[in-house]
Amino acid sequence: MVDHVESAPPTVHRPATAAEVAALVRAAAEGAVPLTVVSGGHGPWSHEPAAGLRLELGELAAIEIEGTSVRVGGGAVWGDVASALAAHGLALSSGDTASVGVGGLTLGGGTGWMVRAWGLAVDQLVGAQVVTAAGEIVEVSVDQHPELFWALRGGGGNFGIVTRFDFAAHRLPGIALAESVVDGDATAVLRAARELLRDAPRELTVTYMDVPPMDPSAPAGARLTAVWAGPDPDALRVELAPISALDGVRTEITEPAYRDILLEMPQPDGAEAPAPPGFIGGNGLVEELDDELIDRLVAFRRDFPASVVFLRSLGGAFGEVPQEETAFPARSARWFVMAGAFDVPGLLDDAGRAQAATDTERIVAGRLAEYSNFVDSERPDTVPGMYDAAAFERLRAVKAQWDPRNVFRRNHNILV
Repeated sequence: MVDHVESAPPTVHRPATAAEVAALVRAAAEGAVPLTVVSGGHGPWSHEPAAGLRLELGELAAIEIEGTSVRVGGGAVWGDVASALAAHGLALSSGDTASVGVGGLTLGGGTGWMVRAWGLAVDQLVGAQVVTAAGEIVEVSVDQHPELFWALRGGGGNFGIVTRFDFAAHRLPGIALAESVVDGDATAVLRAARELLRDAPRELTVTYMDVPPMDPSAPAGARLTAVWAGPDPDALRVELAPISALDGVRTEITEPAYRDILLEMPQPDGAEAPAPPGFIGGNGLVEELDDELIDRLVAFRRDFPASVVFLRSLGGAFGEVPQEETAFPARSARWFVMAGAFDVPGLLDDAGRAQAATDTERIVAGRLAEYSNFVDSERPDTVPGMYDAAAFERLRAVKAQWDPRNVFRRNHNILV
């Protein structure tokens, strides 16, 4: 138990049990102390020296597998989950990065390489253990506290701390991976990708990324990456033929382990890491990748040399989940798009910053919703735009029931 936390300096706690988490939450609530919860540490609040209590959930990282049922601790990271599942011939639809926390990604929805084959991470969630704002430990599912369970699937960390996620995994005997380096016309590639994904098999998910040399998240330049949910490189080759045939496109197909395609992001080695550059950008879940949007994306990357453009195909299993089944928005979206310019001193002046903001606003102007997991700053006024109107009001009702004092507010906060 923590005593007099209201007068203590910022403190870090690494609880090893749900009961320890519950005690810390009660202490924070009773003392009106700000509470920060960290799973993998990629969220926008993870690196801020905020006052109050900081709960790092890394000790809650157990992974238990029985058949296709998987129990994952709230502090586990996706790389460890993928490794554990691979030994059983299983996988879950997760994000793209090994060090991303299961908790943060899942609560926000969770797009990844299997999003068209199996849906979002939340679409595989069948239950959870949650520490509430009252410091109670509850089990939730479609049968137990169903409204809270609904809210957890896309509503973020607003409603409690998930100390255990229960997933239904999928059999995955192998995958095929295609890397298409784009040295030619990006417009032609994106239009071909759009046409391909209109009626593509659900086994196929693609991303397109164009990044400058300064971005550590991917090799510099433009490339389209495709994953086939199964060990069938020939099927992937046939599907990608219209893109591979374009001038300036070089495609290589391999059959790696699923775990090996998860990105390994550089992690701090204990020394103080340099502050990242500012980022002026936006994202959106869009129904159609039309010619105007493609032209704007290509022009943005051309006009701002220190910029990134990223797209992911949706549809398939993602689009077959009824909208009202989870809090996640825009099930009719066919693409996720993101664009942004790095605010590097000497590269952008005030006029350039204003232009980057204007251009990204135009890129996302037709979006159905903003994807919260790609929003890296606290913007309370934009939170309603992360949900459809009916879901947002429903989320507010769940928040009022489970966290009326807003104990869990260091997130994309839903206010009652």
